[in-house]
Amino acid sequence: MHVVNNVEMIVVAILVVVAIAGLAIWAMQRRRSQELRRRFGPEYERTVESAQDRRQAEADLRARQERVDALEIRPLDAAARDRFGERWREVQAMFVDDPGSAVDQADTLIGEVMRARGYPVGDFEQRAADISVNHPQVVDHYRTAHAIAIRRRSGDGATEQLRQAFVHYRALFADLLETPEPEAEREAATTRRPVDAADEAREPVATSTRRRTRQDSTPSTPPVETEQPAEPGRRT
Repeated sequence: MHVVNNVEMIVVAILVVVAIAGLAIWAMQRRRSQELRRRFGPEYERTVESAQDRRQAEADLRARQERVDALEIRPLDAAARDRFGERWREVQAMFVDDPGSAVDQADTLIGEVMRARGYPVGDFEQRAADISVNHPQVVDHYRTAHAIAIRRRSGDGATEQLRQAFVHYRALFADLLETPEPEAEREAATTRRPVDAADEAREPVATSTRRRTRQDSTPSTPPVETEQPAEPGRRT
């Protein structure tokens, strides 16, 4: 009887240890999932939905993170940021007369900025995966813009679609330059109607007037505004 009791106690002890180990593994996996969800944001959900297997999706996201963490990603210096900003304004001006070429040039410019920051510029899917690690909030802009650019090259690209592609490229471009757009402006950019020539002529004047009014009404030293990439079709 004493031997039986000892065996039962050993079995119970083993079960308790297994249960504790199982809870520890579950807690660790849950914590890792939460960390991935926080880091990748909407890209986490997109990857899980695409994989239809959370474990495989999370393994893919961790592999992306390890790959990018091993790269020497660096910020742009002020001179490079100004140079790329000027290039963007030139591409934007091109949009008025040749939207298709402007979208192609925007895609090329994104690649150049990525290369300057230390990202390998391989096939598109790899570029998007790399971007998703440090810029998860805007990587979907990249995918949407690239899809529109591909359709344009196949002869399917209305001007409004190209304008939307340019807006998406702008969001990624600003994030790569580390000059993100204010949330209100970004939301307005995705819902704003196409502008006519008269609107284009009036918009810069109105914007400049609003800025001067805000500055004049501020008693202290006005903040320095970081120049943002402007929307296609609008003169700067």
